[in-house]
Amino acid sequence: MRQRRAGSGLRVASRVLVPFGLVLTLGGLGYFFMNYQGVTVMGQAMEPTHRQGERLVVEHIDVGEIRRGDVVLVDVPDRYQGRPVLQRVIGMGGDHVVSDGDRITVNGKPVDEPYVQRGELGPATEPYDVQVPDGRLFLLGDHRENSNDSRFFLDEQSGSVAASGVLGRARQGFAVPGATMALGALGIVLTLVGIGLGIGGYAAGRRTRRR
Repeated sequence: MRQRRAGSGLRVASRVLVPFGLVLTLGGLGYFFMNYQGVTVMGQAMEPTHRQGERLVVEHIDVGEIRRGDVVLVDVPDRYQGRPVLQRVIGMGGDHVVSDGDRITVNGKPVDEPYVQRGELGPATEPYDVQVPDGRLFLLGDHRENSNDSRFFLDEQSGSVAASGVLGRARQGFAVPGATMALGALGIVLTLVGIGLGIGGYAAGRRTRRR
């Protein structure tokens, strides 16, 4: 009788843990895919911050969450053959962005750029002085000598792009957010434990019937 009860209890626990674990696992995965996406860096424009072939997690954000200095994945329909690109936000709507070909100021304040790839100044470093229209962004690559960015489109609304075209903000490395990873891992563990209990309960029931 004890073995039969034990086997029954294990099977009941399995029926609870397996569905609950699957819900947590699917919930974690669903949350990730709704709020994040994985991308591969396709060019050298963001070196040394992000190198070609590197895998990144991009966090989906609203327009109001964009900040200067963010590295964003942006879709610009009339540029880059329709492919999204990674670039850094230098100026936002209303900002006055000025460069002497090397250093940049935004609204009269120098911008500290430790992330920029340093080297010999190339032809892409000509001075510019722009006012960013409202609802738009002035974007640059970190590898200034090898980036086809806002500087090359200054006659198109000061080189800016629509903020609404931002698909997300790059996170450092291919790091799954901690809460999502923990939720998914817990779900997998509970599912496996539930399956194990179910197998144990089934085996205990068979042994009882044989006896």
